[in-house]
Amino acid sequence: MTEKGRAPAARAVLQQCLRASLQVKPAEEHSEAQSVQIDRGMVIYVCFFKGATDVILPKMVSTLLNLRLCESDSGKMVSVLELPGSLLIVPQATLGGKAKGRAMQYHDNISKEDGLRLYAAFVSLCEKELTAAASAEVTVKHGTYGNRQVLKLDTNGPYTHLMDF
Repeated sequence: MTEKGRAPAARAVLQQCLRASLQVKPAEEHSEAQSVQIDRGMVIYVCFFKGATDVILPKMVSTLLNLRLCESDSGKMVSVLELPGSLLIVPQATLGGKAKGRAMQYHDNISKEDGLRLYAAFVSLCEKELTAAASAEVTVKHGTYGNRQVLKLDTNGPYTHLMDF
């Protein structure tokens, strides 16, 4: 539940990283696997729930990009914008799962169509904010919504945070 006692509209998990890569398309008979990667920055896993709308996106992006969760060279905790660092955004529907017996259920997750639209808008807002605040060497990379993907992550501490919106 969010602080106002209502069910969350979205959930995010943040993990600082030294580098991360995400395979967004597996190898096929006539093509190699395709991946996106970032260097120092943050991985953001995101899941939207039933009832989520575009209204939540600006608050999510502002909160996630401004939290002081990244360690600078001097050891001071700064935001990914202050670092400056890159972002890898990963759609993660499993964040909406609830255990029922020995199985997981995802009844509270948003529909695939609405989730894809919100995810694309979230990525776009993150790109806009990071580009406005940082230099050319930082990037926003993202996974593909609705596909299974392989993540490789090097981190300099298990600074993992769960946020409900």
